[in-house]
Amino acid sequence: MINSSLKQLGQQLASKQVSSVELTQAYLQRMATLNPSINAYVTIDEQKTLAQAQAADARIAAGTAGPLTGIPIAQKDIFCAQGWRTTCSSKMLENFIAPYDAHVISQFDAAGAVNLGKTNMDEFAMGSSNETSYFGGVKNPWDFDRVPGGSSGGSAAAVAARLCAAATGTDTGGSIRQPASLCGFTGLKPTYGLVSRYGMIAFASSLDQAGPMAKSAEDCALMLNVMAGFDERDSTSVQREQEDYTRGLSAMQGTQPLKGLRIGLPKEYFAEGLNADVAKVIETAIAEYKKLGAEIVEISLPNNNLSIPVYYVLAPAEASSNLSRYDGVRYGHRAAEYNDLLDMYMKSRAEGFGAEVKRRILIGTYVLSAGYYDAYYLKAQQIRRLIAQDFVEAFKQCDVIMGPAAPSAAFKAGEKTSDPVAMYLEDLYTIAVNLAGLPGMSIPAGFTTSSEGKALPVGLQIIGNYFDEARMLNVGHAYQQVTDWHTRMPAGLENI
Repeated sequence: MINSSLKQLGQQLASKQVSSVELTQAYLQRMATLNPSINAYVTIDEQKTLAQAQAADARIAAGTAGPLTGIPIAQKDIFCAQGWRTTCSSKMLENFIAPYDAHVISQFDAAGAVNLGKTNMDEFAMGSSNETSYFGGVKNPWDFDRVPGGSSGGSAAAVAARLCAAATGTDTGGSIRQPASLCGFTGLKPTYGLVSRYGMIAFASSLDQAGPMAKSAEDCALMLNVMAGFDERDSTSVQREQEDYTRGLSAMQGTQPLKGLRIGLPKEYFAEGLNADVAKVIETAIAEYKKLGAEIVEISLPNNNLSIPVYYVLAPAEASSNLSRYDGVRYGHRAAEYNDLLDMYMKSRAEGFGAEVKRRILIGTYVLSAGYYDAYYLKAQQIRRLIAQDFVEAFKQCDVIMGPAAPSAAFKAGEKTSDPVAMYLEDLYTIAVNLAGLPGMSIPAGFTTSSEGKALPVGLQIIGNYFDEARMLNVGHAYQQVTDWHTRMPAGLENI
């Protein structure tokens, strides 16, 4: 049951093979066994969760259920959920109880889904390994000595270890796609503005976007049907007609269902920096797409190498502004002892934020300061436009772009914590997509083998044009009809 797709779980619930309460209890029992080792969840409230499951069963009995009614979903601890502790994995918000629901939470509540709990993450979503969390690092279910990726590492580990049916995440520079690659499941970062950011704790507002994390493209399509939609409370929410992202999945027929699809391969994605074993997995996946009828086109994204320096000017600048609200006055950590108001501000922020968050606040404050704004922030915005223009030119030659989601498979915990630049390079292939506001997803494409002989997942990244999520999901689904990478589970966790 724990390896069933969302569609299969929905059918089992509808046919009364299992109740939502029974399904939820099965996941809660699995969480009680595995979470102490994996640390995927930071907040679990069985009473609230089971109350939602009971309500879902009543809805199913009344015949008013939707596709996700009664299905247990994990929520990244960046979304405010009324009555739930919402920490962003920071000491600063350690005891914050959200007084209202984020748009994403209310959408899942309206769909009748069950909130299994809040998942661990890098502090304020700043990190690529989930090692900056105040509540401790998350273990990769494929190898407990390795990281799950970040910042949505708790959601990633929960999906991979089958501690939930699916999860939510957010992606500011690759925080859904990179952990999806390292943990072996499907993760989608939608077009900027497709999913409301209302109630999502802000890191870098012009880059943040929420998205689904699940076993397959089909599961992600069902999740996106719930998450996407206009919300007047978010000024960047795009007003457009509601789509059914599952509409093209069943239409895949024949031996070459992707005949006519043009796949662009950026030469910059297959150059220095890409692990050779990861490259082989990606090349094998591309070969499979050729069998499905797709045409391969070589393209170029000439400014891709500038995406990381641009990102680490713009994102810290926005973070320094967004995080200025945490001063210990209205909410958040307040120092126990201080001499005056200024001293209280300084001590509260020094005690409440972790080292990586402080580093980014300092960088952001510097690049926004008088005398440096034009040289750094303004210049970075100009280059951001060039990076976005590269994609405009590329999509004149192809329908989707493919490449690796991460330069390597999961690395060992502590391996890169002393070298921030090495950690930042983990997002080499994902950051440009956020800077351009495009949708991107990672699907399982195979495995490499670690020096200890353990299988480590590798993700294939699929990048689409603006609001072309339906096509991306179809492309991912077609691949998953002829491969089984997305159904694999970490060894030793199958029968728990």
